Amino acid sequence: MHDESRRIEERVQRLHDQRIKTAIYAATVPFEVEAWQAPGEPVPFEEAAAASYEPFSMGTPWGPPWGTTWFRMRGQVPAEWAGRRVEAVIDLGFVGDWPGNQAEALVHLTDGTPLKAVNPLNQYVAIANPARGGESVDYLVEAASNPDILADNFSRTTPLGDKLTAGDKPLYTFRAADIAILDEEVWHLDLDVQVLRELMLELGEHDPRRHEIAHALDRAMDLLDLDDVSGSAAAVREALKPVLSRPAHASAHTISGVGHAHIDSAWLWPIRETKRKTSRTFSNVTSLADEYDDFIFACSQAQQYEWVRDNYPKVWARIQESVKNGQWAPVGGMWVESDGNLPGGEAVARQFVHGKRFFMDHFGIETKGVWLPDSFGYNAAYPQIAKLAGNDWFLTQKISWNQTNRFPHHTFWWEGIDGTRIFTHFPPVDTYNARFSGEEMSRAVRNYSEKGGASRSLAPFGWGDGGGGPTREIMERARRLADLEGSAKVVVEHPDEFFAKAREEYPDAPVWVGELYLELHRATYTSQARTKQGNRRSEHLLREAELWATTAALHAPGYSYPHEKLDRLWKTVLLHQFHDILPGSSIAWVHREAEAEYARVARELHALTAEAVTALGAGEPRAFNTSPYDRAEVVRTADGTPVYVEVPASGSAPLAATAPPQPVTVDGLVLDNGLVRVEVAEDGTLSSVRDLRAGREVLAEPGNLLRLHTDLPNYWDAWDIDKHYKNRYTDLLDASSVTVVEQDPLLGAIRVERSFGKGSTITQTISVRAGSPRIDIETDIDWHETEKILKAAFPVDIRAPHSSAEIQFGHIQRPTHTNTSWESARFEVSGHRWVHLAEPGYGVAVINDSTYGHDVSRTVREDGGTTTTVRLSLVRAPRIPDPEADQGRHRFTYALLPGATVEDAVAEGYSLNLPLRVADAAGAPEPVVSAEGEGVTVEAVKLADDASGDVVVRLYESRGGRATGTLRTGFPLAGAQITDLLERPLHDAEITDGAVTVALRPFQILTLRLRRG
Repeated sequence: MHDESRRIEERVQRLHDQRIKTAIYAATVPFEVEAWQAPGEPVPFEEAAAASYEPFSMGTPWGPPWGTTWFRMRGQVPAEWAGRRVEAVIDLGFVGDWPGNQAEALVHLTDGTPLKAVNPLNQYVAIANPARGGESVDYLVEAASNPDILADNFSRTTPLGDKLTAGDKPLYTFRAADIAILDEEVWHLDLDVQVLRELMLELGEHDPRRHEIAHALDRAMDLLDLDDVSGSAAAVREALKPVLSRPAHASAHTISGVGHAHIDSAWLWPIRETKRKTSRTFSNVTSLADEYDDFIFACSQAQQYEWVRDNYPKVWARIQESVKNGQWAPVGGMWVESDGNLPGGEAVARQFVHGKRFFMDHFGIETKGVWLPDSFGYNAAYPQIAKLAGNDWFLTQKISWNQTNRFPHHTFWWEGIDGTRIFTHFPPVDTYNARFSGEEMSRAVRNYSEKGGASRSLAPFGWGDGGGGPTREIMERARRLADLEGSAKVVVEHPDEFFAKAREEYPDAPVWVGELYLELHRATYTSQARTKQGNRRSEHLLREAELWATTAALHAPGYSYPHEKLDRLWKTVLLHQFHDILPGSSIAWVHREAEAEYARVARELHALTAEAVTALGAGEPRAFNTSPYDRAEVVRTADGTPVYVEVPASGSAPLAATAPPQPVTVDGLVLDNGLVRVEVAEDGTLSSVRDLRAGREVLAEPGNLLRLHTDLPNYWDAWDIDKHYKNRYTDLLDASSVTVVEQDPLLGAIRVERSFGKGSTITQTISVRAGSPRIDIETDIDWHETEKILKAAFPVDIRAPHSSAEIQFGHIQRPTHTNTSWESARFEVSGHRWVHLAEPGYGVAVINDSTYGHDVSRTVREDGGTTTTVRLSLVRAPRIPDPEADQGRHRFTYALLPGATVEDAVAEGYSLNLPLRVADAAGAPEPVVSAEGEGVTVEAVKLADDASGDVVVRLYESRGGRATGTLRTGFPLAGAQITDLLERPLHDAEITDGAVTVALRPFQILTLRLRRG
């Protein structure tokens, strides 16, 4: 037989694209269209319905950036169309085929009922099937003219990322608004041909099935009447039935399809637009559920459900009905799909607490899995946190984006820092926006790492990132691929069902231990530093407000614990931990609003804490310590006078002068407090830091060396830092001023001022306080650089085989060598409040109050000694998607802690991030709780969410070893229970002599519910 493959393939493609697809709509009549441009921000339906509309013609430009145009569309179904399937088809002037980052619209009936959204891949709205003929159609269409921020594939900057800079030039040209007949036979033929053609092209050239399909398509095309596609479509379909009905091989891979619509809670659009995106997508999804009984849709992010509930009650009612019918599956159990590295441990716990409670309260469903397809790596505490929240499985896809190493598993057990394991899956289809194309089906089978051990994977299907969701065409593809020879089999089912089957099939799946590090998007630890600082400050202010509100509730008659206010503030902070807000990868509008929200949250939390402290009664000035560790340190009084005070953990002490162990001396540019001696060079670096207790020099080279690197990654500017950034840099050694600014027995400080680059300045105040070996570096930057990153280096004379960085509820160790490609790829990593380096007998920590990104490297000197260097990433200057990212003022503090153990690093990390609060109060109520036992660290103290008055305490083991101890209460204790994160009892806790006895494995998290006597 002669090889006719090329002729057949080209013939089928042309006939499909130019004849079959264009005949799907058999006839059209245009709507009569009028338009009204809403002024400013979006308006409610009622306001739009009452507006005055002007005639509008097709081909007319419309839509300023971020604008809203309402269109009134009126028409009538022709009488002769009776009995046909009739739809509205609307083309707003779509650009490309991605639904999420351009014009979108929600179609309403005139009574305000939302019907369905339209976007480039879902342009229809059902009118009738079958139509009666002669019926009137009257719509109000809310169209959003969101700009295409991804234009030119992120190759250039754009002012369109903020309505303040976007201008008002119309972005789109309206193409069509028609009433049309959907020719169902042609539409199905279109899908038959698509599925067979794509399968054919994925099969090997020597696979008989490929040639069988090709010749079947060729013969079928002979039956297609080019002058009457509609009339011949049934015959063509009949000819294709045999090749479409051949069953899959018994050993074929099974793909569990789960409808999905990944909607970023903000990214290339602001939060206000996401609220509308949810209504559009969820309208589409509920419409599709009405049409396909076998459709199942998985949807995460309780915050988005709440937006729909509050703003689109009719869509909310449809969601509730779909959940009852089993077609809508709430998943994930988090308030939002947060970043996987940067939120603090308690914040990750609250993501699950608030998310899972929402789903239980509104749907009676407890979600069983973590759904995080798109976050940029996942911390090693996740397995334990997820399990304590009642989850059995974990799903993500993003690790497939690794730049260097291919992750070895698709289905595996993920083991966290405490030993907890959770069953985990990465879809080998390698997307969370699957559409069941032939290429995707082939890729899923080809990629699948578990061949021979397991035979199934999951594929989230539907258009996403900016929403859109599944379409009827994708559902039809799934039906055709349910059992088709040459392809993997598709079954649409709930993700819980997939995970149950996968776990049963593969109970001895391999184990991955530690963090799921994404070898890409490493700059998300640093970009948009003010957003990150707002998050860090908010997390600690929430801890402070909860502790002192609990104290006041226990000891101040008449004080009422602010449950609702704290709940609202927590949800605001949790929202902004979304994986394109906190990482700094959103447009300017998003980060401008985030900074304003963080400022508002800070004001409210300061007021709540002040109210709680005031409720304890007026009296003398006191220092309040929110840290879980006792503190002896210098604090300033209201007039700025430094005072040395000793304050118990979670307690307070009068602001009376206490003699420090040894005063601070200042001699030229040398600060000495008897614990450390710090020498500042004329260039502003630390030329020497001597640990007087250990009798050793800490630095191998000058410390606090500020290095400015050129920073232009290969592609994703705000997301990425590529290894070549290290090759081009300038050391900032030209200090314009190095002066002593404080010389007090309790405090010595030297200020260093620098100017550099494009008018940027840095002022750093290096201070040493009485009684503390910690050397603080308060930093004020006025930043005007572009495509740069600024790092601060501390090269210490320590041979450290690994670094330890704080993560959620513990810390992680990472090798300092680059023996393998896995270690080499970790050239930029994340941590929270501290990084620790140690050799046997001695360690050093670098502490920070708002910095996450850092790198650690080591070299061997000519004298044989080893220099291990920690470099904090302070600020970046990417230009895409926000051309003004990080420009302006930044104020933060980092510190060097010589002679530090891990326990010291933990304690000082809390201290730097939870400064002593000075306020007037009467007396000193006992701390709500006091933990005794090395490594037993209290993370949160609050009243129970059910308003029972019980006290809830979350603690963890912080050193990485076993810990035993007791938890004593500052109130009569009537009982104690160990609970899950949602404060549901698991079993009674042991009480001995009025205190709770605790025994913790390394990094174990324990939640206690304490009943008051």
